Amino acid sequence: MEGIRTMESATGGIGAGTVGETPATGGATLSRGQAFEVSVVMPCLNEQDSVGVCVRKALAGLAAAGAVGEVVVVDNGSTDRSAELAKAAGARVVHETRRGYGNAYLAGFAAAEGRLIVMGDADDSYDFSDLDALLAPLRAGRADYVLGSRFAGKILPGAMPWLHRYVGNPVLTGILNHLFDVRSSDAHSGMRAFSREAYQRMRLRCEGMELASELVIAAGRAGLRIEEVPITYHPRVGDSKLHSLRDGWRHLRFMLLLAPRYLFVLPGLVLLALGLVGQAVLLAGSLDLGFHRLDLHFSILFALLALLGWQVVLLGVCADVHNHAVGWQERRRWPLPLVHRVFTLERGLALGVGLFTVGFVVDIVVLLRWLANDLGPLNELRPALLAMTLMVLGAQTAFGSFFLRLLTAGPSGGHQRATARPAMRAPGDPPGGTPLVGMHYQTQEHPAEAVGF
Repeated sequence: MEGIRTMESATGGIGAGTVGETPATGGATLSRGQAFEVSVVMPCLNEQDSVGVCVRKALAGLAAAGAVGEVVVVDNGSTDRSAELAKAAGARVVHETRRGYGNAYLAGFAAAEGRLIVMGDADDSYDFSDLDALLAPLRAGRADYVLGSRFAGKILPGAMPWLHRYVGNPVLTGILNHLFDVRSSDAHSGMRAFSREAYQRMRLRCEGMELASELVIAAGRAGLRIEEVPITYHPRVGDSKLHSLRDGWRHLRFMLLLAPRYLFVLPGLVLLALGLVGQAVLLAGSLDLGFHRLDLHFSILFALLALLGWQVVLLGVCADVHNHAVGWQERRRWPLPLVHRVFTLERGLALGVGLFTVGFVVDIVVLLRWLANDLGPLNELRPALLAMTLMVLGAQTAFGSFFLRLLTAGPSGGHQRATARPAMRAPGDPPGGTPLVGMHYQTQEHPAEAVGF
């Protein structure tokens, strides 16, 4: 049909696209071959009461901003008339059968043809008729990534539950800012805009709700220029699909897994130091604190703390190396530079064997004293505990070094490369080039829905 093009989605679905002499910005026409400046991408799951309104507002917003653009609605398996109504309102519909907020957006980003990409939910909680403020920093060249902040703007009555407004969002945003050196007032806003180049540099891959966190983290780690603009948050049309505790935990889990130095390394070092210092202090005998006496029971506790701490540190270093190897972490932050500069398998083995040997020698000394005492009673439990601790620390270090070697260089000594799945390609990707959507990692099924807590 003249003026209508069908497009195969990433999962085999068909979407209708408005090209040729069809309205592109609520009145402007797009001649064949002319490029879109802006693509507005909306995920949709059973939003028949609001998706048409959102599409019309987006087209009006494009026209008001003087932008030649398109509206891409990603139907994520709707069982109502959402796709039909979105198309009738002027959107290009792309079908993504894999459920998930991230899956829907990644399909929409890959299908979008604009130089600038605006994202927002199809539940009418965001005002698409006012796109100019969101696009202005990108057009002026001041920013690569623009975040619409509800907390810097206005939250209308009934738009956000009290728990989300005063606990969930502030806490999660604060944690994200601290862990990843980002300065955001609303890290989980559902309305954002960025350039196509910024999208390529972020290399997004989350399939579920975690994409909302990943967008901010990836933007910061890619060194993008980030700017916030105030927006108004409206009560959504229809029932919310959010689950406060489950979705909040998914965001927190994702952030912690991307911050192994906070999750593993720093707590592990604290435990290790406490354990070793405690054992050293009690090695000569009990310690009287006035209100309590520290004796053998605490020596055992300190030994356990040291072993646990070092194991946690090793896990953190391995997690950090893994995150960098697969592309989750682009910037090398401590302790990764130290590992790359200092670590070799041979050095790790030498340290491990050295610790084990020292512990073994101490144990031999204890054994000789016992033999010298004709196998009678012997008060050598403290040095025996220290010896045991050193031997286990040495074994952990040696075996951990082999595992770290596998992560950093592989068994042959070459560089490890992450394996990517066949992925969606954005328009303009060269044949055979690297897909914009990166490696495949698990996230549980989750409907495409608003991310505001």
